[in-house]
Amino acid sequence: MKRTAKAHWEGNVKDGKGNLTTESEVLNHTNYSFKTRFTGEEKGTNPEELLAAAHAGCFTMAVSFALTQKGLSPTSLDTEATVSMDNMGITGIHLSITGNVSGINSDEFEAITKEAEKNCLISKVLNTAISSEAHFIY
Repeated sequence: MKRTAKAHWEGNVKDGKGNLTTESEVLNHTNYSFKTRFTGEEKGTNPEELLAAAHAGCFTMAVSFALTQKGLSPTSLDTEATVSMDNMGITGIHLSITGNVSGINSDEFEAITKEAEKNCLISKVLNTAISSEAHFIY
């Protein structure tokens, strides 16, 4: 299986602009620029936001997969991924998941999320510190 995305850019890094299109066209000529990435002066996305979305989605599906393997079906799983940066680059990603799952307790849920933190496909490909926290709804 292969997935593709395309980036188009015009101009210099500070004043230029570009767009992103995914194979599915969920992103279709979506604006990105220096301003969308660093200043928030324009509406659009940025690579770090897309990385956070990809990691949140992958991690949440990995937790769901692990629960399914145990014969459990979550009522809901909600994850927020926060990408941290400094001038040198991405310094870490924190995953915060809230889950409502019948048939397990909070310790079991946290153990499942820690495994997913290490083993989801996006986690495996990244060379940065990744942390997570679990919030279990009784």
